[in-house]
Amino acid sequence: MKKLIVPLIGVCIALVAMIAVYRFGFRKSIPEAEPAAQVAAILNQNGCYDCHSSSQEKPFYASFPIIGPQLDKHIKHGTGFFDLDRYDLEQPSEVLLSMLEYTVQQKNMPLAEYKLMHWGTGYNKQERSLLTKWVMDERASRYASGLAAPEFASEAVQVIPEAIETDAEKVALGKKMYNDTRISLDNTISCATCHILEDGGADEPETRTSEGINGNFGGINAPTVFNAVFNARQFWNGRAHTLADQAAGPPENPLEMGDQSWDQIVERLRADASLVKEFEALYPGEGLTRASVTDAIAEYEKTLLTPNDRLDLYLKGNSDALTAQELSGYNAFKDNSCATCHVGKSLGGQSFELMGIFEDYFADRAQSRPDVEYNDDDKGLAGFTGKDEDLHRFKVPNLRNISKTPPYFHDGTRTSIEDAVKDMFRFELGKKASEQDVASISAFLRALDGESPYFE
Repeated sequence: MKKLIVPLIGVCIALVAMIAVYRFGFRKSIPEAEPAAQVAAILNQNGCYDCHSSSQEKPFYASFPIIGPQLDKHIKHGTGFFDLDRYDLEQPSEVLLSMLEYTVQQKNMPLAEYKLMHWGTGYNKQERSLLTKWVMDERASRYASGLAAPEFASEAVQVIPEAIETDAEKVALGKKMYNDTRISLDNTISCATCHILEDGGADEPETRTSEGINGNFGGINAPTVFNAVFNARQFWNGRAHTLADQAAGPPENPLEMGDQSWDQIVERLRADASLVKEFEALYPGEGLTRASVTDAIAEYEKTLLTPNDRLDLYLKGNSDALTAQELSGYNAFKDNSCATCHVGKSLGGQSFELMGIFEDYFADRAQSRPDVEYNDDDKGLAGFTGKDEDLHRFKVPNLRNISKTPPYFHDGTRTSIEDAVKDMFRFELGKKASEQDVASISAFLRALDGESPYFE
């Protein structure tokens, strides 16, 4: 046995020495280049792509026993948590900026076990400074609403504007169409049927999935239409790029508004001579078409903003807008990386994240909620792209007015904010939330109810 120990120790020392030489030998100073190129260099030489990219070429030691399987494990977990292949450094999203900002502030990357095999990794002072400046500059130029007090101007969460530019006449027509049941095959369902503005722009609080035509139920919870204009894409699986694209979907869905085509819908609507005149006046040369109807609905939905919730008032400079517990919750929300995905003006809607990074959410649901059957909607982004790597990735939901839109998650299986918070800690962070964090974060989330003429 002793004869084996000495050679084994020698092999380990040699492996460590080889990896150390490999890492130190390839570490270079930051090049004089455009900021995005400098960021790419920092990420490369600190090995970020090793675990957060499935397309990155693996290092030579990935074929070594013990090390190789461990590296594969880290790549699977790393890309599940944050996949750099999904982001563009030249046009960084709010989520990319927040993710990098969080790692710089928390100094939590690379992981300790990664550093054991990759000596010399970890952001140095210069790299932290460059990354921080790049994040601040990009956020200010691309996403800042300009409404926050100076001390909060660079927050990942941005203040909702009072209004955005719209065409008032198209808004009025779009509101009419949003509430028009003639879009459905049997004249019973409108957009407002499942997106009830008085209930936060989602379905009734007790409704897990919405009831469509002929008593049919879909397999997914209706998301809110409030502040949806700020979403990068629409629907839980992102299959619609714009609000108009989203408006075009449900009328042709057999479970929602009926097995029909837009040609049939338009023909039915054109029987209303006064409606035809309205569309011809606002859409000259086009008139009443699928494109003009969905455009009008989208124009109306752009007005469905909920500014001046108590978080926004706080960010605008009113230090008394949040209670001590709510402010503690906001800080816990940021400290626990919630604000890396729930970002921007609506605190969400900017990326598609894996539901179940640390534990299998759907296996757990099968045990805890046997009444909820697995369906195509559970595939998430993969249901739209067809890619295996997109399985169970869902659009991060908006958190504004969250107290008005239970139940929660894409499947509507959580009825309370507290349960949703606990599950996010468990499935997305891999830890048990403390009672204090659950209470304070839940209190903070209840402070996100904004102003709307549709709310009491």
